[in-house]
Amino acid sequence: MSDKEVTENTLDQASGNASEVAGAEPKSAMVEAVQPAVDQVVEGKTAEKRRQTIGEAVTALTETKNALAALDEKDTTKALDALAQVTGKLELLLARRPRLALAPVDVQTVVHDIFAGTDTIEAILDEAENALKYGEVQKARHLLSGVASEIVITTTSLPLATYPKAISAVAPLIDQGKIDEAKAALQAVLGTLVSSSVVIPLPVERARAMLKEAESLVEKSDRSAEEDKRLGALLDDARKQLEMAELLGYGRMKKDFKDIYDQIKSVKEKAKSGQSGKGFFDDIMATFRSLFDHKEDGSLPQTDADKSRQHGGK
Repeated sequence: MSDKEVTENTLDQASGNASEVAGAEPKSAMVEAVQPAVDQVVEGKTAEKRRQTIGEAVTALTETKNALAALDEKDTTKALDALAQVTGKLELLLARRPRLALAPVDVQTVVHDIFAGTDTIEAILDEAENALKYGEVQKARHLLSGVASEIVITTTSLPLATYPKAISAVAPLIDQGKIDEAKAALQAVLGTLVSSSVVIPLPVERARAMLKEAESLVEKSDRSAEEDKRLGALLDDARKQLEMAELLGYGRMKKDFKDIYDQIKSVKEKAKSGQSGKGFFDDIMATFRSLFDHKEDGSLPQTDADKSRQHGGK
């Protein structure tokens, strides 16, 4: 099993042809301040995925690769021993969990983070839209390829409905001396691994962390002048992160974005007048959940695009 993390600065990818972009833009001090909290969320979700990997399945995958390597070396005995290990591990796994369809074997984490503000992102989107208008699909594709600010956690699994049977069919080929066919069969089996991904939008998690800290501050009746200043900065930067999430298409309905912007403005005005107490953020967090939170099984709240399609694109 491996748990790999790759970080990419996607501004270079997205804006290479964007005339409006001069270079990478630094993250704000507030974004840097809440990054440890965002990292903790990501690490927690990654650790949860890692815990779901199954030892027998990991060994089965490793031994499948070992069998293929042995066949490359013309060592049929070693290949058959490896395949026996695969079969044994999968039989044990299925005996323990007969209803399991996918057995997780690997978790990888990739970070895509665009080092740009909303003005820069808007410039890239405008250029991409203009390219599509004139049929320059590949230019638009290149521009949009890096327009993302997210962490993708990908889990690779063995498909237990087909993998064991496919492995069992390889040993007879080896016994018959059909080494090339056996190697091709193993390559095909390895090609049946199933990948599923969970996307964590960075602007959303950054805004969540900022709003959480802001909520704790607004509840204080004895806020200092410095805390009032930080509260205002947290609300301002949370809105900027939400605006970025809106531009990057991570939210749902446009109306919900307008609602949360108005709600943040209302809380900021109350805090500025010296008000404090619990419940100030109830509406904000309810709208936040409506915008962004969903199950990992793919059941998402309806988007504006979904609504448009239901009405024939009108």
